[in-house]
Amino acid sequence: MPNPPVMETHLPIGPLRRGKVRDIYDIKDQLLLVSTDRISAFDWVLPTGIPDKGRVLTGLSLFWFHFLQVPHHLISTDIDTLDLPDAMDREMLRGRSMIVRKTNVIPVECVVRGYLAGSGWQEYQATGAICGLPLPAGLKECDKLPQAIFTPATKAEIGEHDENISFDFMVDRIGRALSEELRDRSLELYQRGADHAWERGILIADAKFEFGIADGKTYLIDEVFTPDSSRFWPADLYTPGQSQPSFDKQFVRDWLTASGWDKNSPPPELPVEIIEKTRSKYIEAYERLTGQTFH
Repeated sequence: MPNPPVMETHLPIGPLRRGKVRDIYDIKDQLLLVSTDRISAFDWVLPTGIPDKGRVLTGLSLFWFHFLQVPHHLISTDIDTLDLPDAMDREMLRGRSMIVRKTNVIPVECVVRGYLAGSGWQEYQATGAICGLPLPAGLKECDKLPQAIFTPATKAEIGEHDENISFDFMVDRIGRALSEELRDRSLELYQRGADHAWERGILIADAKFEFGIADGKTYLIDEVFTPDSSRFWPADLYTPGQSQPSFDKQFVRDWLTASGWDKNSPPPELPVEIIEKTRSKYIEAYERLTGQTFH
């Protein structure tokens, strides 16, 4: 049986900020990121957690930081180096915590799409384009795009909505040189991740990357190719023209949509079977992508 979900942490080690999923502690010149088992959908944090989800997100990010071999913010996962009270149980933090360098977070989400899904599919149906990029006519839901495209979005706070933006809007916001650097790096990261995942029987439909700057250098930050930041589809079941089975939280989104929830009021509790199925999907994604057994 999995342990009960970790929904919040309360550590006596400095100022705390809660994101949708992570508890972020300011520890002098570093940050401690604790991935809880909270899950968000449609810009709401759900009242029900997914046991071990935070450990899956952290384990996958560690795998990708090592695999991609790019400048990133991770310093250590050794929580025994933290100055915590002796009586405190560190086991809750183990496997779900990263000590990272502080960066100035670039206020744009760098999204790469290889397939036509989610908000991209909705935008294409309405305009024939995504983020101002025209696409061929007649594409079906979840079709593979002729080539991966860079479709940036605003970086929303809790309770706000991410919004797709054009590349020109991104340039106006952060400058052309940085925008071009992030676009090119994101497209390269996506291709490398998608190639590896394909060998493991997973299609990465899209992925979100975040970057920060420290000492004049650009770092990959936050999480990388996780079920929270990417759409993972089983390659052997891929069928264009419809919604795909997935290893990510699309499963939860689909249940919420079918439940009749209006997406404007507090979301409902997830049923036990949805919690268990979501946990198993996250773990299967971890094991396929890393080649390691999840413990």
